[in-house]
Amino acid sequence: MKPVNLSQKLAQFSSHWDPHVIADYNDNDVMVVRFQGEFPFHLHDDTDDFFLVLDGEMIMDVEDTSHSVKQGELFIVPRGVTHRPRAIHECKVLLIEPKGVPNTGDPATAAPKPRI
Repeated sequence: MKPVNLSQKLAQFSSHWDPHVIADYNDNDVMVVRFQGEFPFHLHDDTDDFFLVLDGEMIMDVEDTSHSVKQGELFIVPRGVTHRPRAIHECKVLLIEPKGVPNTGDPATAAPKPRI
C-alpha cells in the first residue's frame, strides 16, 4: 500500500482518450485519462460510467442534452444511457470502471488499458 499521485501518473503520458490504470478498487479499475476533442457516442448495458474531472472542463452529451462538468465535479452516466464525453481544451479525468469493461461499450473498438 502506498499513495498514488494523480499528477505524476498523468505526467507519464500525453495521448488523448487513452485510459491508464493506476489502482485497483474491489473489482474495479481506477484510471486517469486525458480528454480533448470528441469521443464517439456509446453506451454500457451493464454498468454505470463514472467521471471525475481533475483539471479542466468536459462536456457530457447524454442523449438529447449536454452537461458541463468542471474541475472538482463528477458525473455518473447510468447504465444503458447513450453518451459522449468531449472537451474543447485538454481535460484530465479520473475514471472508475469494473475490470474488463470496454471504454466504448464494444470490445472490438475499445482502447487498451495499460497499467502505470
